[in-house]
Formats: sequence, C-alpha cells, structure tokens
Amino acid sequence: MTADPIRIGIGGPVGSGKTRLVESLVPLMRDRGIDIAVITNDLVTDEDAQRVRRSGLIDPERVIAVETGACPHTAIREDPSVNLAAVDRLAARYPGLDVVLIESGGDNLAATFSSDLVDFWVFVIDTAAGDDIPRKQGIGLLQADLLVVNKIDLAPMVGADLDLMRSDCAVARPVKPTLFTDLRNQVGVDAVVDQIISGAMIPIAPNSSAPNSSAPNSSAPIPAGTDAVTV
Repeated sequence: MTADPIRIGIGGPVGSGKTRLVESLVPLMRDRGIDIAVITNDLVTDEDAQRVRRSGLIDPERVIAVETGACPHTAIREDPSVNLAAVDRLAARYPGLDVVLIESGGDNLAATFSSDLVDFWVFVIDTAAGDDIPRKQGIGLLQADLLVVNKIDLAPMVGADLDLMRSDCAVARPVKPTLFTDLRNQVGVDAVVDQIISGAMIPIAPNSSAPNSSAPNSSAPIPAGTDAVTV
C-alpha cells in the first residue's frame, strides 16, 4: 500500500480508447493486489463515469465524474484543482487506496497532464485516425510516459501501416516506450499494466491474488449520478 495514492493519467483524442483502457486496466491491476479507483473527465456530462460504473468491473462508488466544460485540457493541466480535490475525496473515503486512474476528456494531440496532478501518464492514439499521427507528433504524444497505439485490429481495414507507425513512434519517442494494443480483444493489455506498474513504481502486495475492496459489489445498486463534479 502507498501513503498517498499514485495518480495515473490517461489522455488522448476522442474515440482513441481511453475509457476502454480504463476498463481493461481495472481488473488486471486489482488482480495484482492494487487497490484502485477512477476519475473521469467529460465536457458537460458524466457519460464515461456511467459507462465505467455500468461495466460491473469496479464498485461504482469508486468512480468520480468531473465535468470540465469547454476546455478539457484545463482541468488536467492549467488548473487541475478539481481533479486533485476528487483524488482527496477518494483517498479519504478509501484508506489504503493505491492507485487512482484519471481519464482526461477527449482532446487533441497537444493535451498533457500537469505534474502536480499525475505521477505517470499514458497517451492513447488509434490506427483508425491515420498512420501519420506519430509523424504529426504533438506534445501529448511526445511527452507521455507511455504511448499506446490502439485498434491494431482495424489497421488492415483503414489501410494503416503498423510497421510505419512503429518506426515513426521510435523516431518521435526514442527513449520512451510505445505499446500497440487491440483493447477490444484485450491484446497487449498485460504489457500496458506491466509498464505502468514499473514506470510509476507501484508497489505490489505480496499476495497479489488476494481480492481487495475495490472489487464490485454485485448486490449494490449503481447510483445514477454518483459524485458528479462540475468545474
């Protein structure tokens, strides 16, 4: 367990697979003994939070929604106070909380996380947006601790050249890791978990197979608007 929860940011353009990544990470990290909670950022709704709650993968009380308004990057970079307050609420509610996943609202390639908000962050792009995205770079893609290229299953359908994307990612990020995934079919997710745990230095409980309290309670109703916060 950690004294304060380690905060992991997950950013990227709309539709790249950020929420799908959250849904993939939660059970795998919990299976390794990590006590986990989630904060989602959306413009004017709590859609992503409701999706995570409905998934049945986590106790819905452990999911807080932040409504950012028109500028999603502001709440994760220029003024992350509302997200920091949400982290504090989760930490107070769940003593011994190890990790909080903070999903940003969908933004462009320039979105980054403040170091005051997160300890480690992941940037998600996808093949369907074009295999030239790594060449276009953008500060989010360049600075993220981990880049995830998602939807590799769609590459043949959209004419994306995965080898070209790998090469361009290596040029853009010569010393930072890039992983390729098909999150819909859980391809490559274990490698993402490994990279986050090692990169963020998340301690693993000795008995990592033991259940923890972040597991969903099947008898508990899913609140319609649990912990919605508006900036």
